[in-house]
Amino acid sequence: MNEVLLNQALGPMGPLGPGVGSRPAAPSTGPSFGSVMADKLAAPSLKLSAHAQQRLNSRHIQLDAQDWQRIQEGVERAAAKGAREALVLSEKAALVVSVRNRTVITAVDPATLKENVFTNIDSAVIV
Repeated sequence: MNEVLLNQALGPMGPLGPGVGSRPAAPSTGPSFGSVMADKLAAPSLKLSAHAQQRLNSRHIQLDAQDWQRIQEGVERAAAKGAREALVLSEKAALVVSVRNRTVITAVDPATLKENVFTNIDSAVIV
């Protein structure tokens, strides 16, 4: 008799103790963990500074998703080597990137690349 009263006072007994695991989990209304993780991994993690955005616009530099992917991979390679500020050279542009912050600082088009001097970089990546 005491056992029956005890169970009623505590609520239903699940395999892990009172009330634990006795009810099915409520259906999730948001995105699954897997889909959020996949989105985060697929999303470009490079940011553009305001200055870099202005340079891309004023110099008419058009970079598509494939270009950004190659640039991102170059930044990841630079990070693996311990780079802090890298010059990333592609066919369409030269970008100075803060590797630590994953931020593009400035961009130069190939036509004006020959006469430029890049300072405050510690590495260069050709993509």
